[in-house]
Amino acid sequence: MPSSPIRKLVPFSDAAKQRGVKVYHLNIGQPDIETPKGAIDALQHKDIGVLAYSHSAGYLSCREKLVEYYQRFNIKVTPDEIIITNGGSEGIQFAFNACLDPGDEVIIPEPFYANYNGFAKTAGVVVKPIVSVIDNGFALPPIEEFEKVITPKTKAIMICNPNNPTGYLYSQKELETLAGIVKKYDLFLFSDEVYREFAYDNEKVCSVMNLQGIEQNVILLDSVSKRYSACGARIGMFVTKNKDVYATAMKFAQARLSPPSFGQYFTEAAVDTPKEYFDAVLAEYIARRNCIVEAINNMPGCFCPKPKGAFYAVARLPIDDSDRFCRWLLEEFSYESQTVMLAPATGFYSAPDKGKNEVRISYCLKVSDLQAAMKCLEEALKVYPGRVK
Repeated sequence: MPSSPIRKLVPFSDAAKQRGVKVYHLNIGQPDIETPKGAIDALQHKDIGVLAYSHSAGYLSCREKLVEYYQRFNIKVTPDEIIITNGGSEGIQFAFNACLDPGDEVIIPEPFYANYNGFAKTAGVVVKPIVSVIDNGFALPPIEEFEKVITPKTKAIMICNPNNPTGYLYSQKELETLAGIVKKYDLFLFSDEVYREFAYDNEKVCSVMNLQGIEQNVILLDSVSKRYSACGARIGMFVTKNKDVYATAMKFAQARLSPPSFGQYFTEAAVDTPKEYFDAVLAEYIARRNCIVEAINNMPGCFCPKPKGAFYAVARLPIDDSDRFCRWLLEEFSYESQTVMLAPATGFYSAPDKGKNEVRISYCLKVSDLQAAMKCLEEALKVYPGRVK
C-alpha cells in the first residue's frame, strides 16, 4: 500500500510548527472557502429523534435532490442510478471492486490522483499508466498510446476531469476519443468529476454521462467535498445506468451498511446553494491560480502550465528529487520563520523515477497567503543544496 504524497510529510510539518515556523499548506486540497451557510444552518436545525441507518444507497430524499443537481448540467439520471458513498473515495473503491477482478487492468493517464493507486492495490487491480507531459499542459495522450497498453486483461479506463493533480480540463473532442476506445474494446470508463464547478477562462466541463453510445460502460464518480468546501461531510456519489454494475456495487454498499446521515442532511440543503456563491468562489480561484502560475513562471528554471480547472497545478522545478526537496522545506528551511508544504509529484506517478523534478501545488489558500508561500518557494530554490541547472 503506497503512502500518500499529500499526507506523508505531515509529521515534518507538525515538527516545523513546534519550532515556531509558519507552514503554508499547499499540499492538500482543503479549501479555506466558507462552507455555504444555508447548508450548515439546515444541518444544525435538523430535527432528529433517532440518528438511524439510512438506506444502503442513501436516503431517497437525498438521491432525489442530487437528481435535481445533475439536471442543471444536462446530466439525466434517476434516484435508482445513484449510490451515495462515504466520500468520493468509497465510490472509486466500489467501481474497482464491482467492475474488475484481481489481476485485471485499468488504464489511467498519469500523473493521477495518488489514491487511485492505493485503491487499485486494495482491489488487486493493476494500473497501466500512459504518460501525459507537462510541456503541453498534460493533455490527453493520443489514442495510439492507449492501444499500446490494452491487453485481454484491460477492463477499464479512468480519468479525472477537471484533473487532480494537473488542473487539466479534457475537451469534448478528447472525451469522444475516449468513447471510441471504450466502445471498440468494450471497456468501462470511470470518470472522477468532483471538480465540475471549477472550470476557468469560459471553459465548460463535459461529462462522460453525455457521451453517446457507451451509456452502459460509464460510471460517474462524484463528491460534495470540493464544490461546497465540505470535505468533512464525507459524501460522494457512484452513478451508473448499468443495472448489473449498480446491483454489484450495492452489495459493497450493503456490506458497509450506510453512508453518513449528517452528511446526507447537509447535501440535501447544499444543492440549493445559490449561483452567486459559485460565481464568487470561481472568481477567487481564478485570482489564486493566476497568482501561483505567474509567480512560478517568473522564477528562474521553473515552469508551470496554466490549469483550466480544479484548484491544483503541477510545477517543474530545478531540483534533484521532489521528495527530498519537500521534506527539506519542512526540516531545514525557513524564510522569515515561514515555509511552504508541497506534495512531491512522485506520488502521482506509477513509477518511482517519474515526477522527480515536479511538485503539485494546491491553491486553496487566500491570495495573500499564496503570495507569501511563493516568496518562500523562490527563496528556498536559491539555497536548496540539490538545485540543478
